[in-house]
Amino acid sequence: MPDLDVVFRAPRVVTAAGEVARCIGVAEGRIVAIEPLDADLPAERVIALGEDVVLLPGLVDTHVHVNEPGRTEWEGFASATRAAAAGGITTLIDMPLNSVPPTTNTSALKVKRKAAEGQSWVDVGFWGGALPDNLADLRALHDAGVFGFKCFLLHSGVDEFPHLEPEQLERALRETASFGALMIVHAEDAHAIDRAATPHGESYQDFLRSRPRGAENLAIAQVIESARWTGARVHILHLSSSDALPMIASARRDGVQLTVETCPHYLSFTAEEIPDGATQFKCCPPIREAANRELLWQGLGAGVIDMVVSDHSPCIEELKRFDIGDFGVAWGGIASLQLGLPAVWTEARKRGYALTDVVRWMAESPAQQAGLLHKGRIALGGAADFCVFAPDEAAVVDVANLQHKNPVSAYCGRALAGTVRSTWLNGVQIDIGDEPRGRLLKRGMA
Repeated sequence: MPDLDVVFRAPRVVTAAGEVARCIGVAEGRIVAIEPLDADLPAERVIALGEDVVLLPGLVDTHVHVNEPGRTEWEGFASATRAAAAGGITTLIDMPLNSVPPTTNTSALKVKRKAAEGQSWVDVGFWGGALPDNLADLRALHDAGVFGFKCFLLHSGVDEFPHLEPEQLERALRETASFGALMIVHAEDAHAIDRAATPHGESYQDFLRSRPRGAENLAIAQVIESARWTGARVHILHLSSSDALPMIASARRDGVQLTVETCPHYLSFTAEEIPDGATQFKCCPPIREAANRELLWQGLGAGVIDMVVSDHSPCIEELKRFDIGDFGVAWGGIASLQLGLPAVWTEARKRGYALTDVVRWMAESPAQQAGLLHKGRIALGGAADFCVFAPDEAAVVDVANLQHKNPVSAYCGRALAGTVRSTWLNGVQIDIGDEPRGRLLKRGMA
């Protein structure tokens, strides 16, 4: 065994064996020993944890809008990765929009990587984008290390990232299937949304009617059938409609290569509790009713939904239009990067789930989807990425204490269970007062 840099003596650790007492040895950024708690493992530094905290693997968030360059006033790599570290996240994958340029060719990827270089406190990877006119760019982007491709089936919210029509989606899937890439899809049907009520004014119920479940269900059905015809790997982003769960389960039984995520806000909030004019809760697809939320939890518990990721989509405060509270014109997106773990744990524990479940949803499954097999779990040979979490310590969310750039969050004033005491990347505790040590990841990196 090599000389150890750090040893964690932890009465509570989440490993493949469940929540157990273990001594974890780290050398050169990797986990090299997992021994009984009283094992004799000398190291340069020994961290003795108490019974009040649990050593978790660092979380992996595969759905983050960093927005830099181009809309860096909305967020940026420095602020986003500080927020991630404060929330126990050690790896994030950045969406190809809302940056300018969007990550839709290798030149844009170079711009994005240059923007992130030297200012990331956690490890950062990148998704590419699939547009109507960049089919010929996808293979080169994949070879350059993006983790897959994102597309929309309706207007994305920004004009520089146009959506795919159904026949364009099928062509893109045939292309990605030819080299084994993953397509991740914002699945709401453009034509159904066009025919729905127009959102305007302060009424949340009116906004909800403008993004009906049927539009989401129809688009998911289209993605499933296109994946069936093409043999492509597909992933449904931010599932909010529980109606889609049976067809997702059916598609999987048929052998369709399909994974699904949902987000903390769909598992935490309900439409019934959102006040009129409270545009901090606007997101697309929308937060739906309490009964729908409970069915999402059941789908998560049953494994129909694979993972929980943030869809951190921040903006400057002015774009939320708190001055008029109009859901029709406010930017849609919820800033939650720092709060995902306590938000999910708060609701999970009420329903009888354990931290082992939360780790599977928020660390192991996202890492597996992205092919980051050395991350997301505490295992021999794995990355020494950790989150020290106090599950019984409660806190009320104060936006002034959040690390992301703009002080707006739907969770403001909400009491959440669990606080992150410290976050470790490659065996080193993250201190946002130090120089950032996060790496820029490419698909296939060990």
